[in-house]
Amino acid sequence: MKKLSALPPKKPFNPAPVWFSLWIVLLWLIVFDLDISFQTLLYGVEDMAEYFSRYTAPDFSEMSRYLQLMAQTIATALWGTLIAFVTAFLLAPFAARNLTPGRATYRIARETLNFLRAMPDLLLALIFVAALGLGPLPGALALGVHTAGFLGKFFAENLERIDKGVIEAVQATGASRSQVVMYAGWPSILREAIGYTLYIMDRNVRMASVLGLVGAGGIGLALHDTLRLFKYDESAALILVILSVILVFDYFSTWLRGKLT
Repeated sequence: MKKLSALPPKKPFNPAPVWFSLWIVLLWLIVFDLDISFQTLLYGVEDMAEYFSRYTAPDFSEMSRYLQLMAQTIATALWGTLIAFVTAFLLAPFAARNLTPGRATYRIARETLNFLRAMPDLLLALIFVAALGLGPLPGALALGVHTAGFLGKFFAENLERIDKGVIEAVQATGASRSQVVMYAGWPSILREAIGYTLYIMDRNVRMASVLGLVGAGGIGLALHDTLRLFKYDESAALILVILSVILVFDYFSTWLRGKLT
C-alpha cells in the first residue's frame, strides 16, 4: 500500500507579478507606438468637458417622432438579421466538411462567407445608399450581407461538430443529402443557431443606429441631421433614446440566450 505524504501541498505559483509586469510592458508599448502625449490629453479634458456640457438639456418635445424613428431602426436591424439568417441557412451546410457534397463546393461556400464577412457594413451601406438612395433599405441590406458571413461561419462550424453517429443513423434510412441536413444537421444545433441569431440581432440593433449616420435611415439619420445643425438638445434626446433601447435589448437578448442554454 502506498504511503501518504505528511507534507502539505506545495503552494501554487503566484502569477500576479508576472501579469503586472506584462501589463506595464504592454501599456508602455501602446503609449510609445501611438505616440500618446499625456500633456495633450490633459489639455483636451477641458475642451471635452465643454463639448459634453452642450448635451446636458435633452429636448424630448418630439418624443413620438423619436420613438417612430427608433422603431424604424429596429425594423432595419430585424430585416438585416432575417436576410443574414436566410443566407447563412442556405450556405452553412455547403461550408461544413461533413455535409458538403464536394471539396469544390466546400471551398466556394467558405470563400463566399469569408468575402461577406470581410466587407464592412459601413462600406456596404455607402454603396447601397449610392445605388438605392437614402432610407432604411440600404441599411437592412448592408447589415444582412455583412452579418450573413458571420452567421454562416458560426452555423458551419457547429454543423461540423455533429456526432458522426447521428448523421450515419439518418443516412442508414436512405435519406438524401438535403434530408440528412434537415433531420440530422439543423436539429442538432438548433439551440446554438438561435443563440447566435439573437447575438447577431443584438449587434445589428446597435449598428443600424450607426449606419443611419451615412444615410441608411432611422434614428441615426435624424441624429446626423441634428448634429450637423448644432441642435445639441435634440441630439442629446436622440442619444438617450438610442442608449435606452440598446440597453433594454441587450438585457432581453442576454436573458433569452440564458434560457436557451
